[in-house]
Amino acid sequence: MCVAVVGGMDRLERSYKAEAERQGVELRVFTKSKAGLGTRLKAVDAVVIFTGKMSHRMKNEAVNAAKSKNIPVIMAHSCGVCTLRECLDRLVGQPGEECARCPVAAKVPATGLRA
Repeated sequence: MCVAVVGGMDRLERSYKAEAERQGVELRVFTKSKAGLGTRLKAVDAVVIFTGKMSHRMKNEAVNAAKSKNIPVIMAHSCGVCTLRECLDRLVGQPGEECARCPVAAKVPATGLRA
């Protein structure tokens, strides 16, 4: 499974990737807005958006790209490694698991979870 993280902190990128590798997930991290973000997100299986550390424009671009390809989106305000761990657990774990700190902000059609 390939998951994109949009937002977050540059200094945690290595920690994000280490946590994803521990869970058997390929991780692509986009902490800063770059041209073509929407195009880069279309090849992933899910998107985790850390809303506390990004612009509204970047968030909207990520959400719109994911919606256009029916890619699951999870949004979380905090951007720590524990938050990423819980979001990844939700994506690769059992369908229907509830996570108090990682609310689903968009429909997740692949796993049947709802907003």
